[in-house]
Amino acid sequence: DYYYRLRYDDPGGDELRTLVNGLLVHETYFFRELPPLVQLVDGFLAPLAAQRSVRVWSAACATGEEPYTLAMLLAARGLLDRVEILATDLSEPALERARTGTATRRSLRDGHPPDLTERYLEPNSRGYTVVPSIRAAVTFRTANLLDNAGIAALGTFDAVICRNVMIYFADETVVTVVGRLARALAPGALLVVGVAESLLRFGTQMVCEEHGGSFYYRPRQ
Repeated sequence: DYYYRLRYDDPGGDELRTLVNGLLVHETYFFRELPPLVQLVDGFLAPLAAQRSVRVWSAACATGEEPYTLAMLLAARGLLDRVEILATDLSEPALERARTGTATRRSLRDGHPPDLTERYLEPNSRGYTVVPSIRAAVTFRTANLLDNAGIAALGTFDAVICRNVMIYFADETVVTVVGRLARALAPGALLVVGVAESLLRFGTQMVCEEHGGSFYYRPRQ
């Protein structure tokens, strides 16, 4: 019955969107898997930003803690005005919360850097609010990683962050999505995945590189 409702009695797609939002995993928090982001900023984005403006895409960003973390790292180094940060997710409710910059206490966990926390997160009765300068630095947009035309329309980027997302995909979907992400990378750009994720077994067009103890991917030349 529910299948038939989705297929034939949901012309506006409202019920399908409700279903999708119920299935999506929105697990994220500030400063999650921080060392690869620090190395990305210090070892890759900073030298680029010294020469020109830079674009970074945070894919499947959920409620925004990851792109906000990146913005905090850039701001602390005086680079925020040189880097455009686009963050996308399939869930519009998640993006609505991300745009407000509000987060629960669960979004800040043990091991967070106190200097960045004190500078860029304001405590409130329910958790934290990202300071306005950091909120203004991130643009949030709805995007589906399986929508080829939609992803192509985003343009190209100097770095794409897509972490702890593909662990939920079937192998053939991973290959499709990685190909799509590779096409979104400008020449010499990097793809960042989760520390527990590896793309090597999929035989994709990406090669793995180690920088400062963290691993990244580039399109094979």
